[in-house]
Amino acid sequence: MDPKLLNPLFWPAWLGFGLLRLVSLLPYPVLLRLGRGLGWLGRHLARQRAGIARRNIQLCFPELSAEARQRLLEAHFASLGIGIFEIALAWWASDRRLAGLAEVTGLENLQAAAEQGKGVLLLSAHFTCLELGGRFLTRQVPLDAMYRKTDSPVVEHLTASRRAHFSGEIIPRDALKRMLKRLRDGHTVWYAPDQNTQRKKAVFVKFFGHMASTTPATHKLARATGARVVPFKAVRKSNGSGYRLSLEPALEDFPSADAEADTQRVNDIIERWVREDPEQYLWIHRRFRTRPNHNDPRLY
Repeated sequence: MDPKLLNPLFWPAWLGFGLLRLVSLLPYPVLLRLGRGLGWLGRHLARQRAGIARRNIQLCFPELSAEARQRLLEAHFASLGIGIFEIALAWWASDRRLAGLAEVTGLENLQAAAEQGKGVLLLSAHFTCLELGGRFLTRQVPLDAMYRKTDSPVVEHLTASRRAHFSGEIIPRDALKRMLKRLRDGHTVWYAPDQNTQRKKAVFVKFFGHMASTTPATHKLARATGARVVPFKAVRKSNGSGYRLSLEPALEDFPSADAEADTQRVNDIIERWVREDPEQYLWIHRRFRTRPNHNDPRLY
């Protein structure tokens, strides 16, 4: 660990994560209840994020009544609150404690893709239990994980170090050469390409009927390495009994020669998942922040 992380400036962050680790030792049903309460508190205190989530839900589900959208917003923040404790479980819980919490289907799809020896892109999306879903899958198959650098050195250190404890290589999101090498060497790389992308690196394709600035990385990586793309979704079961992990068959005829068409295909998969479990998607992210044209009206 970098000695700079022991600077007193970071002590509050370390204390917070220490408390989170202690609380995560409570029984799983208790964590669910506490998480819902934390989400309720967050919805009232983090008003800016709540406003972003409300706007996203309005944009993506215009057919819902105002009352239905409000219920979805409340359910989303409950899921976010639970997600805080799920991160703690993913980082610190023992395999024994997690045993029996995950139902995995389609593992044969990942195995069949991996057997071709050209690497596998494990296509995921930002659902609130993303971190725990990845931890569950590492108990089944070896995989590398990407991570996005943050402004908090403590968060970045913990994210990288805890993922490294259970995964293979940990790859920063912008380390393209490392990712290409791992895929060419036949590894499985888990990543989620569903967040807003800088205009110069993006293509604009539809997401819930709106043009969204989206990375074409899935197309580019598959084209450069021959890796198969296997869609992977992890969500919390609605009855509170654990998690459902689904691995779909590798995409056929992918990549094509058309980066935009392939990226649209990726967005369509993620939209299908979101419609199935809308409260668990990360609505507090400004997915439509970058507009197709500089003079387009802002959506947030």
